[in-house]
Amino acid sequence: MLKITILAIGQIKNRNLLNLSIDYLKRLRPYIKLEIIELTSESFSKNTKNLAKQKEGERIISFLSKRVNARVFLLAENGIQFNSCEFADFLNKVNEEIVFVIGGTLGFSEKVLNKYQNRISLSKMTFPHELARIILLEQIYRAITIINNKEYHY
Repeated sequence: MLKITILAIGQIKNRNLLNLSIDYLKRLRPYIKLEIIELTSESFSKNTKNLAKQKEGERIISFLSKRVNARVFLLAENGIQFNSCEFADFLNKVNEEIVFVIGGTLGFSEKVLNKYQNRISLSKMTFPHELARIILLEQIYRAITIINNKEYHY
């Protein structure tokens, strides 16, 4: 069974988005093992942005250091773009755990960007991090329905 972890800086605060996230988790439960890990986001001011980004980066690297056998993909605007069928094919070919990493408000630290080269882009547009998580969950669900020949993707 495919195992996917979504590693995110911060929590979903919008109740509607949280409920939608829970709905996709329920839909996916019969098909894959999916875990969402939320790491603490850093408060920052104009003068502490770099420090906040570094601290969040250290949390990401610390978590990922325990998942050495996983394939790690940063969600970034300069990453590979898939259409839904290509994404389904990509997921269908993976034999190890996948970790998708959603950075914080300030993005990824240089250390994270240098350490993890695999990147996926949801779009050329930038989305709020809460919404990016929902889009990723929906695309994972869409891919799983494509793989399993379920009526969802037309």
